[in-house]
Amino acid sequence: MSDALLPLGGAAFEGIVTIRETGPQGMIQLRGDLSDPGLAAAVEQASGAAMPAPLGAHVTGPRGLLWMSPDELMVLVPYADAARTVAELGRALGDRHALVADVSDARAHFTVEGAHLRDVLAKLTPADMRREALAPGTLRRTRLAQVAAGLWLRDPLTAQVFCFRSVAGYMFDLLSAAASEGSEVFHHRA
Repeated sequence: MSDALLPLGGAAFEGIVTIRETGPQGMIQLRGDLSDPGLAAAVEQASGAAMPAPLGAHVTGPRGLLWMSPDELMVLVPYADAARTVAELGRALGDRHALVADVSDARAHFTVEGAHLRDVLAKLTPADMRREALAPGTLRRTRLAQVAAGLWLRDPLTAQVFCFRSVAGYMFDLLSAAASEGSEVFHHRA
């Protein structure tokens, strides 16, 4: 396996929030019957996280489970473990109707930190960024400007954003512009 390269080489921006390109992150797309106890046991074993409820994000460090849709999870593992975990999941799922795909190298990841993170994200997404609508541990699949993205809050001051690797530069520029000094709107203070 070759060494993973971040799309933007670890780009960072300091404004009303801090934006950092993060990763690499092992990401495994899993599609199947999420109500199947055998599937749930396999993904919980692989990720070390409990099966999330709809819109849930159960993440600790580089491991976790993201609820992506009624039949889709994103399994998070350390980057170096992704290929092995795909093989283990394939064996554990056996003949179940499921898709397991390593999409680690297809994604770019950003951490947005600071008291104004909800303001920064609200400038870019139609998703509701109010505390009542997006609590820590809640995932949103949405758009940030013209980019399909997923995001969740690790805690009240830290958001994780992921998008396709091919638009990493555009995403970083969007987040940086929305976080520029003097652009505060003060709608969503932490």
